[in-house]
Amino acid sequence: MAVNDFTGLYIFMLAAFAGWVIIGNVPAILHTPLMSGSNFVHGVVVVGGIFALLNATTPLEQAIGFAAVLLGAGNAAGGYAVTVRMLEMFKSSDEKPHHRKRGPVRAHHAKKA
Repeated sequence: MAVNDFTGLYIFMLAAFAGWVIIGNVPAILHTPLMSGSNFVHGVVVVGGIFALLNATTPLEQAIGFAAVLLGAGNAAGGYAVTVRMLEMFKSSDEKPHHRKRGPVRAHHAKKA
């Protein structure tokens, strides 16, 4: 099934408008779960970009596939970092973070008898 340029543009514009309307009406309390879901969607974008890149025959198609993989991976990584940071904001101050603060490295040597 071939999609002509006008149909592809129409689908892209419809998806962009629907996304804008849906995201614009999300309350702030649901932002973190929504980010987690969008990280999944960006993972699907990366898989689709890899599929497009593997089936590319012209340099233009290869460039578009490469850009899709690059931008999708960047969005997924950035979204993950933002989600982790936002979840840390909801922790109480009594909880210790899971990561250790980096300080000076000290060597522990066993004493010789």
